[in-house]
Amino acid sequence: MSSNLDHIYPVFDKMLPREAKEELLSQRGLVVWMYGLSGSGKSTLANLLERRLHEEGRLVKVLDGDNIRSGLNQNLGFSDEDRLENIRRVSEVAKLFVESGIITIASFITPNNELRKLARDVLGDTDLLEVYVKASFETCAERDPKGLYAKVKAGEVKQFTGKDSGFEEPDQADLIIDTEAHSEEECLAQLLEAVAEKANQPND
Repeated sequence: MSSNLDHIYPVFDKMLPREAKEELLSQRGLVVWMYGLSGSGKSTLANLLERRLHEEGRLVKVLDGDNIRSGLNQNLGFSDEDRLENIRRVSEVAKLFVESGIITIASFITPNNELRKLARDVLGDTDLLEVYVKASFETCAERDPKGLYAKVKAGEVKQFTGKDSGFEEPDQADLIIDTEAHSEEECLAQLLEAVAEKANQPND
């Protein structure tokens, strides 16, 4: 019995190469994958990083968890299977952007090492900067920028990461940013330094 893949004929080799697009943009494509609990500071740092890189003349695209779930992934819930598919799709989208020479910032909770490995397997070590935005559940609950923790406490939200659904500390992270220990400006400075270092590494 044949599969759908038997009738697919990729033409990647006929397309304009990535190097030509990076030369046009004068930058190297890179994915900055930021993960952590809701309220840890991912979206804040992603937006600050986007603006700073834009000011420096870089072409940047932010892929935000809530934004993606309101469009591309609106048919997915928060079961283990749906979380896996959510990250798989986002990784493939990020790969398309990075192959066009675009610096792509992905901001997703990505709660366990299996999901982080999935993203790394799709994107590869060379194109991925994995950033753990760290803050405790208690601190995130105090911040509660979206009001989610209040809804969790009231029993209105199920399968919430850090409470009903677990969050694993990373096995592998290129950078850990502790938003409890450092100011917003200090966190951004750490992030910018790591991005600059990674962006200057040659492609394999």
